[in-house]
Amino acid sequence: MRKPIIAGNWKLNKTISQAVDFVTELQLLVADATDEVEIVVAPVFTVLSTVAVVLKETRIGLSAQDLYWEESGAFTGEVSAGLLRDAGCSYVIIGHSERRQYFGENNEMVNRKVKSALDAHLTPIICVGEHLAERQAGKTELVIHDHVEGAVEGLSADQLLASVIAYEPVWAIGTGQVATPDQAQEVHAYIRRLLVGKYSKEVASQIRIQYGGSVKPANALDLLSQEDVDGALVGGASLEAESFAGIIAAARRN
Repeated sequence: MRKPIIAGNWKLNKTISQAVDFVTELQLLVADATDEVEIVVAPVFTVLSTVAVVLKETRIGLSAQDLYWEESGAFTGEVSAGLLRDAGCSYVIIGHSERRQYFGENNEMVNRKVKSALDAHLTPIICVGEHLAERQAGKTELVIHDHVEGAVEGLSADQLLASVIAYEPVWAIGTGQVATPDQAQEVHAYIRRLLVGKYSKEVASQIRIQYGGSVKPANALDLLSQEDVDGALVGGASLEAESFAGIIAAARRN
């Protein structure tokens, strides 16, 4: 059995005090869920160390939203894997579509970031997904193949299993649109088949694949009930504790 993982990507939101209030409320709402669901929050860099202190006695994990692959040096504005560990992180989101779209990230950069995260014993949440035009052109599998192959290039089976893959159809992020459960399952199953070919059936059956894209309490159960959907990478609905807790509750009912 693959333990579901629900991660909240706060993106560019929440001050230190807002973040502390949020995680304080969240831990009360989900205190009895952590045995069944792996729960992760991903705040902005400036609040990570403060939130880490609040979460220290809980089983809620802390993630960063990005990193740079070099450990130190003249890289103004960047944050390394080691610094994230020092701030209290155990996870890091890598290759989010917004990083690709707005900041020019490509497969090579994603792969270097994944390897840096793994070297620092951070769990990379590796994002893959197609744009609407690519889906309409029938290129979904081509894009997913390209993203997955590029992200995991050179990873051992153990390194892959220390990672999480998040399928996020770009056309469903922040748009209110959402992939149907069947559409999500189709792509998740395709990713698993890719990993069977690259690694083995045993390895592919163990890797967790999240769905991300306008996940809300109202649609979470249908999505999470799919055979190959092992959790959710949640955006807007992760900014309110009760909403995020509702998605976690759906993962428990699955």
